[in-house]
Amino acid sequence: MRRPKLYIAGREDIVGGRITDIYFVRTKKILEAKGLKNLRVRMEVHVSDLPRGYDWAVFAGLEEVLSILEGLPLDVYSIPEGTLVRANTPVMLIEGNYADMCLYETAILGILRQASSIATKAARIKRLAGDRRVVFFGLRALHPAIAPSVDRAAYVGGVDAVSGAFSRDYLEVTPVGTMPHSLIVAFGSNVDAWKAFDEVVEPDVPRIMLVDTFNDERVETLQAVEALGSRIYGVRLDTPRSRRGSMREIVEEIRWTLKALGYPDIKIVVSGGVNERTIVELRDVVDMFGVGTSIACPPSVDISMDIVEVLRDGRWVPVAKRGKLPGAKKVYRCGTLDYEVTLWNEKPRRCYEELLVKWLENGRLTRDYPEPTQIRDYVLAQLREVPEPTPL
Repeated sequence: MRRPKLYIAGREDIVGGRITDIYFVRTKKILEAKGLKNLRVRMEVHVSDLPRGYDWAVFAGLEEVLSILEGLPLDVYSIPEGTLVRANTPVMLIEGNYADMCLYETAILGILRQASSIATKAARIKRLAGDRRVVFFGLRALHPAIAPSVDRAAYVGGVDAVSGAFSRDYLEVTPVGTMPHSLIVAFGSNVDAWKAFDEVVEPDVPRIMLVDTFNDERVETLQAVEALGSRIYGVRLDTPRSRRGSMREIVEEIRWTLKALGYPDIKIVVSGGVNERTIVELRDVVDMFGVGTSIACPPSVDISMDIVEVLRDGRWVPVAKRGKLPGAKKVYRCGTLDYEVTLWNEKPRRCYEELLVKWLENGRLTRDYPEPTQIRDYVLAQLREVPEPTPL
């Protein structure tokens, strides 16, 4: 009997170069067979295009790429993770024998594209939400094997919290969550489920009660207030679209009722299908948003990797396929989203903060890597400098 299995790759397979496209395996074989094993190149990674309606992207995923390449005979330069970039911006340069790096292009681009796409969407959501808290609830939209990477990308992109129970171990941040409808259905009573939550769950976890399972949202909100009294922190609305109507009117009704009855400080959380337009529509009446699929499955930030120079007879020769600019490049910053790109040995004319710095020298890490919280702070500082995106 054939038994089911998990289709996941382990670290050894990824670092060993086995998670790659077959044509890179054949490329390496050909290079070695034809005496080009030591052909030294410079490969450039750049943001080649942005999703329609996007003016910028958040560069993310660098830490995982360095983890894969560490120990290989390669030099790696990169802009800092979390930097906001425009289309056609170089973000990384890898120097070494092409045979030593070709197997890793698939993994490098997969990590950078996924992480940058998720972090960018998270940053757009957070920029639109302003001072309203945003919690990422999107793990159920993707394969569990990549859950830590997904939570990390959303977090460094700017969300205030993530829901993964493992996040304290991976990110050193406390996971956030309320309760599922299934808990209430299992009890058969929303009041019994709320009281059980209050009795069992650690006291430092905010008492945010789910209030749309069996009855009208306003009715369940008042039941929750009566059941928990002063211990209640907030209520969460996750009403399905088939029963929703106008979410804004539902929230306004609950907000008004709570204020009229003397509970103006109870927080209101909205989740379920929240996207950029939902944020803009509700941000003046909602205290917190739970955002899932919109961040977990975003439009893709297009990132490419190409040879731009080859070492021939001791001299670096600029070369590239059609449509790409030959020559290794450096990136200098004047301000957020204001860059000057030069050839490797060319002096900048306008901007003087050099962003492309060395992270690996012959496979050895040259500097300490920042924590996810530091990268997130860096992203948020830049978001304050850019206009609010047009909601999509």
